[in-house]
Amino acid sequence: MYNYSTALELESHITEEQNKPANEPEMNAIPSSSSSSSTFTLFTQSKNPNYLFKLAHKAPILRLHSLAPCCSLTDSSILLDKNALSSQHISRPDETLVIRRPVTDFSGEEEEEEEEKEDQDSDDTKASAIDAGLARFAKRMPMFEPERVESKEKPLPVNLDLALYRAKLFARRFRYGEAEAILQKCIRYWSEDGRPYVVLGKVLSKQSKTDEARKIYEKGCQATQGENPYIWQSWAVLEMRVGNIRRARELFDAATVADKRHVAAWHGWAVLELKQGNIKRARILLGKGLQHCGQNEYIYQTLALLEARANRHEQARYLFNQATKCNPNSCASWLGWARMELEQENYRAARKLFEKAVQASPKNRFVWHVWGVFEANMGNIDKGRKLLRIGHTLNPRDAVLLQSLALLEYQHSTANVARVLFRRASELDPKHQPVWFAWGWMEWKEGNLNNARGLYQKTISIDPNSETAARCLQAWGVLEQRVGNLSAARSLFKSSLNINSQSLVTWMTWASLEEEQGNSVRAEEIRNLYYQQRTEVVDDASWVMGFLDILDPAINSLKRLLKLNPNSYNMPLDSLRNIAGTNKNRVDYSSDNDDDDDYANGESDFDLDGFIMERLSIDSSNIKVQLGAPKFYSVKRSTSPRRIWRSNKRIAKEQVPSNVV
Repeated sequence: MYNYSTALELESHITEEQNKPANEPEMNAIPSSSSSSSTFTLFTQSKNPNYLFKLAHKAPILRLHSLAPCCSLTDSSILLDKNALSSQHISRPDETLVIRRPVTDFSGEEEEEEEEKEDQDSDDTKASAIDAGLARFAKRMPMFEPERVESKEKPLPVNLDLALYRAKLFARRFRYGEAEAILQKCIRYWSEDGRPYVVLGKVLSKQSKTDEARKIYEKGCQATQGENPYIWQSWAVLEMRVGNIRRARELFDAATVADKRHVAAWHGWAVLELKQGNIKRARILLGKGLQHCGQNEYIYQTLALLEARANRHEQARYLFNQATKCNPNSCASWLGWARMELEQENYRAARKLFEKAVQASPKNRFVWHVWGVFEANMGNIDKGRKLLRIGHTLNPRDAVLLQSLALLEYQHSTANVARVLFRRASELDPKHQPVWFAWGWMEWKEGNLNNARGLYQKTISIDPNSETAARCLQAWGVLEQRVGNLSAARSLFKSSLNINSQSLVTWMTWASLEEEQGNSVRAEEIRNLYYQQRTEVVDDASWVMGFLDILDPAINSLKRLLKLNPNSYNMPLDSLRNIAGTNKNRVDYSSDNDDDDDYANGESDFDLDGFIMERLSIDSSNIKVQLGAPKFYSVKRSTSPRRIWRSNKRIAKEQVPSNVV
């Protein structure tokens, strides 16, 4: 705050100096301008920091003589230094008034330049302090550092679809590293989308990286806030495969909570319960799936298989028909239906269903395989061989088709042809156990016991805990029993039962071995052990009573219209067809006609040769088994006309026949 008393004292000192005589000597004068008086403005800091106090004062600037009578130089300098304002608070547009102790060594201009330098230094110090603070703040905030901010915008969603497609292609070609790199980039750009997590988890599970797959699924659930049912369902399938049944149930439940219309979660959960033997629980889950998701081919198909297992064939036919109506191209539904008709010895219906399956999915390897085996078992060897070869032509890398064709050739041709086919099948899929097992069985029948043992050992080494390994051990035990190695046979039978304790054939074969050796008591003990440890799955027949009320919501209106009884499963098949609306343009696949014998012998209205020629462009007279190296199919890129130019000399050389020298 400016002190008025100090200003008045200064003015009085100046007035006294003016009244002194002019002839007194000059000493320590302050340079002044030519004018006798000047006006200067003083800015001082008030109590309000944002307000500058301005004081205008007009005082004459004259030469100062000796200040000794009033005060000494030391006193005056102390007084001025104590009350004068600092240079930061004194400003003037033209010049700055600076009151200081007189110094004879420096001129006024040099001192003014020094003061300006001090002001600049102080300003630079303040600026550097502010810059340092901003720099520390910018280290914590990435937005202030341009090099840490991505300048590129987020890619379009179409890039995600293309990247997922490329990753799936790499995974099919077993190029897992490239697939993982693409999927990680997708997760970085589209962390809120659940598809990259699902695909990456499946790629890791194929490589048996279970822990890493779990982490990816957990990360995906956190990124999507638990609202993506596909991630939960994929995670549940992973846990089910490794045997964590309780954890799998929890994850399936979480998937249904995330989206009750997610049919894969209901169906997967039901399949889990079926594998655990909980038939009633599985039925309830499938019913809830139909209630929440509507008609679905997979749920209808699974329910139909359950009905067929419970010997309720009319209900199973109705459900299979519903499944094929939901998806006429569903090959699995047609094949499941055909299998049930085969068990009921309805061969005419089975063949009709095979024809429907082929028309629905002409390149499906399972259709050609099952149909070919069926025709061979019915005595139509040529037709069965033809069907298997068609399937092999369409699927040259499938080992199962070659395995069945090799067994067919062994039974109706020579063993050498079968060996060639078995060797080719083992080259296509070296880890397919049934190929090695069937090959070993053929060598045993041919009397090559050492070769058979080697092939059996190869079969077990692939997977010692599989069902095929259990059957292989049982067959190996029979082989050792025939040659007299009884101790080895007993050991092999015991190993087979350790894998599959429900095998009736293995128990009875072991019991017969003991009876042949005169150990009737031991044989009886083995039979009693089988009956004690076997487990039978008993289906709950009461579930059928409320079938139309539980499963199909769309059938309720038809029930009311036709006034159906809820316990109406004892009605004839025609009534069920009327409910389903399938009487029109429908073949009775379960009826027995007089033409069944002719139809069972292979006589059908279906033109197989014309069908494969029209739909598949395959000539039935020129079907051969491919025994060469497998061909890897790849997408051919179209080249521009400039790249396919060849010289005339090269073209002429290629056009010369090979027999011309």
